[in-house]
Amino acid sequence: MTRMFPRRAKGRINLMIGGGIVLLLALLAIFGPALAPHDPLKLNLRGVLKGPSGAYPLGADEFGRDVMSRLIYGARNTGWIALATVSFAVFFGLLFGVIAGFLRGWSDRLIMIVNDSLLAFPGLLLALGIMAVAGASREAIILALGLAYSPAVVRVARASVLSIREREYIEASRVMGNSELITMLRHVLPNCVAPITVLATTMFGWVILSESALSFLGLGVPPPEPSWGNMLSTARPFITQTPSLIILPGLCISVTLLGINMLGDALRDWLDPKMQS
Repeated sequence: MTRMFPRRAKGRINLMIGGGIVLLLALLAIFGPALAPHDPLKLNLRGVLKGPSGAYPLGADEFGRDVMSRLIYGARNTGWIALATVSFAVFFGLLFGVIAGFLRGWSDRLIMIVNDSLLAFPGLLLALGIMAVAGASREAIILALGLAYSPAVVRVARASVLSIREREYIEASRVMGNSELITMLRHVLPNCVAPITVLATTMFGWVILSESALSFLGLGVPPPEPSWGNMLSTARPFITQTPSLIILPGLCISVTLLGINMLGDALRDWLDPKMQS
């Protein structure tokens, strides 16, 4: 019993801190235009590389644009891209993973051959290849990263279904006359939610890091639209003159990843029966 209290306290701390950071990111993504003090694209050549002031609380960049406004809009762009990418990966990964694990046979073999072929490439390398062909845009980022991370969801969903399909209530559903589709939707799919939820939370952090890397390389959100990755890229020539232009977006990425990982740990402790025991 004495070991359970520190674990529970740690889980609550992770949930509070991680959930608070993720909630802040969600608020910035939803209410960014109302919270930003300035237009993130508005140039002010008289305020180039100015330090913090009343008008620009976090200073101005190399074109005199407000850094705080660009960070807020960067959170908005990064957050929406990550949400859309994770939704894409979870939907298709869960769909094909459940089909492969439940139906088995030739459909399982075909899906896993394609899935293993995608897994043979590192996720970021596969995304780079797709982006090189599709070009730099939000839609291309979502497609590229969604395809890159879907194989992991397929693997987890298939493994969960393989253990669930042998349970007594699955056989009872068949005996009652339910079709394979009804059994899959009513009894198999809901029992895959817990591991997929934990994976999706962790994947959210992976996508933010990958999107920032692609934007840093010039294959992400096209300038002048702000994202944390392209803000890091454009600030490189001014790292000695105005280091805050590098530090601030890097800090945003680090804090966001910390919050997502802490929230993922809390969800794992809550949803995983082995952790609860």
